Amino acid sequence: MLTTLKTTYTDTRAADLAWCLGKDPLPALAVLDLRLADSLVQLRLLGASHQVLLEDGDGVCSETVACLPGSATPLPLGVARRVGAWEYEFAARIETLSHGSFAGRAQELLALVAEHPYGLAGTFPGSPHAFTALLAQRCEGQVSWRTWHAYPQEGRLVATRTRVAVRTTVAL
Repeated sequence: MLTTLKTTYTDTRAADLAWCLGKDPLPALAVLDLRLADSLVQLRLLGASHQVLLEDGDGVCSETVACLPGSATPLPLGVARRVGAWEYEFAARIETLSHGSFAGRAQELLALVAEHPYGLAGTFPGSPHAFTALLAQRCEGQVSWRTWHAYPQEGRLVATRTRVAVRTTVAL
């Protein structure tokens, strides 16, 4: 699903993004509710980037990547944590692209997410290449999602990848 977000473009630098686990739902500009097997996943586009809420019989997980006023946790390159009964893994990378490469990559990503049944993308007013996009899936008992945050004025694209799996125990 592709939508135009009705807000000003608030997070204008890749370096302004912060990461947070466990945050309550924030006001969203667009939402996509998904059922992936036994899991409920809510993809949320915020005025300041994204939030994903995951819920199933093993608990609740909330991931926020956004400009969070007063946040002391910048966007990490990688995180691995236990969240209730789950193993949570997060990775992020920032790509710097030329103007021409950026426009092509933005179009490619928006087309991928807009056509995907488990995808949500929102473009910001002022630039067709200023967007946030999310894509979720479930495979072999794991729920995962990828996100992209585009900053055309910097030529930067922030990509994240998250995987949440039920923790396995070894019988002795």
